[in-house]
Amino acid sequence: MNTAACNKLLQVYRQGSRSCPPWVWRRESHWQMSLLTLRTTIPMRAEPKKKKKADPKREQAIRERMRKKLKKLERIPPQLIPIEDFIKPISFLHESRVRPPPEIKPEEEERRALLLKKWSVSKQQEHEAENKGLESLIEAQQEALRELRLESEELYNAAIALDPGLLPLQNQGPCFTPPIPQHNAPEGKYNDITKVYTQ
Repeated sequence: MNTAACNKLLQVYRQGSRSCPPWVWRRESHWQMSLLTLRTTIPMRAEPKKKKKADPKREQAIRERMRKKLKKLERIPPQLIPIEDFIKPISFLHESRVRPPPEIKPEEEERRALLLKKWSVSKQQEHEAENKGLESLIEAQQEALRELRLESEELYNAAIALDPGLLPLQNQGPCFTPPIPQHNAPEGKYNDITKVYTQ
């Protein structure tokens, strides 16, 4: 295609013919190009960084240093981190902190011993009564299942099948105090004094 034909074609494009899209005839710079053409980036005038040649002696020296450090660590036994919950502070073991037991009269000791015996007897009776009630309930359940099996095998299988609606079970028991309506609990403040140990 000669230059005269190219110039004529560009003039037609610039006049805004309805047949060609607007991004073709609105080009003003040589960097702006049509969306239909292949897009290329601006040429970058920079050289790629040269990779440094790895020195084998230096790498071997680094490996040797690491081996020596590992040998040193193997020689030293690992230090165990103390569990402070099981260690009593020395200030707690001072003699002035020992609390003397209160003096109790012999009559009070006898009364407490009798009260403890009565309490243990009443708790034993309560436990035995609870066990008897549970045993009678289990026996009644077994008897009912035996009668149901004689009546219908399908009903028996449905009775002993697990109920998938039982789990997960959510249960809320009684509270010590009733909840206060529209109460926003404050966030507590504390000083973190946890010791951090490093090996």
